[in-house]
Amino acid sequence: MNQGERNRIGSLMTIAGGICWGFSGCCGQYLFQGKGATAAWLVALRLLGAGVLLMAVGFIRSGKGNLKIFRSRRDVIHLVVFALAGILMAQYPYFAAIQYSNAGTATVLQYMFPVFILLILCVQDRRLPSKVEALAIVLCLAGTFILGTHGNFRELTLTPKALFFGLLAAFGAVLYNMIPGDLMRRYGVCQVLGFGMLLAGVVMSAAVRPWSYEVIWDAGTVLALMGVTVIGTAAAFGLYLAGVAIIGPFKGSLFASMEPVSAVIISFFWLKTAFTPMDILGFLMILGTVLLLTVYQSRT
Repeated sequence: MNQGERNRIGSLMTIAGGICWGFSGCCGQYLFQGKGATAAWLVALRLLGAGVLLMAVGFIRSGKGNLKIFRSRRDVIHLVVFALAGILMAQYPYFAAIQYSNAGTATVLQYMFPVFILLILCVQDRRLPSKVEALAIVLCLAGTFILGTHGNFRELTLTPKALFFGLLAAFGAVLYNMIPGDLMRRYGVCQVLGFGMLLAGVVMSAAVRPWSYEVIWDAGTVLALMGVTVIGTAAAFGLYLAGVAIIGPFKGSLFASMEPVSAVIISFFWLKTAFTPMDILGFLMILGTVLLLTVYQSRT
């Protein structure tokens, strides 16, 4: 296989990973709309299921080596902080935003997180944003305004809860990306995410008691739950990381933008979610921000 074919396969794998993440959000919307599920119930079960699944993969691949992270007290504390402040803060607000709006809108709002990271880095470096960075910030704010108001200052088109949890999901994604530091590099995805998700799932389950919820259990519920835990976790991370290993992180981050795009498309055709032209304009402005920052940062 020549390099061109490898790059094509890597690109397709990365795109497929993004689509799996988008599909996962739509499965959550399906459970909220027709099965009596809530974000708290779904996140508790998703984290438990995904944690066990990733741990199993880790033990299959590394055996007892999958427990290396527990040899360092400092890394264990780091893992606990990541589980509670990173994973939970990224997962619950995201699915709550879906519950109060829809998968497409929630996923696009979550993708504001690169702008939040940019602002944090500017504060840390004690500098003003560059012209391109300032343009990205304005574009992101304008897109959020259009998405939330459709250009009417006097009226919110999104509910306050949807907007709040969407913005909180973006902030949670910042923590999710910044807290792990080099844990992922030193121990791998299966160890860090597997144990982190399991711990977060145990804490979430103790807090919300998902077994006490009255959810409609049928084949659709089971399949959608599998879509969130298996396709949205194991398949998504596996495909994305394998693709990035071939094509590199820059192209990988560009293709990962298929997540909000796929969430919008899938929710429109499968769940019959209605989007107005102003919604689409807001989506494009926010996603344009992500692409602009990604290309700019690759050249600096």
